[in-house]
Amino acid sequence: MTVKQVEEMQQMAGSYEVLFSKRATLYKEMGLKDEKLTEADFKRYILEHYTFLSRPVIIADGKIFVGNSAKTVDAAIQFLSNE
Repeated sequence: MTVKQVEEMQQMAGSYEVLFSKRATLYKEMGLKDEKLTEADFKRYILEHYTFLSRPVIIADGKIFVGNSAKTVDAAIQFLSNE
């Protein structure tokens, strides 16, 4: 991913934290769960290693869906089926 792509996703999602996966193995291994991370930290970690990006990320018609929670998946399916 490029810096521009990550910045565009952040603009759509509202924050880098929304894009950041706290389930990533590296998150626990690096002890990040015990730190107070800033938006700049979230961005940096996402750009340093792709596993910090919550997946999937679906972008369609200016709308973004981040993650695989049932609520997010249902919303994406609903949105895409109305296309």
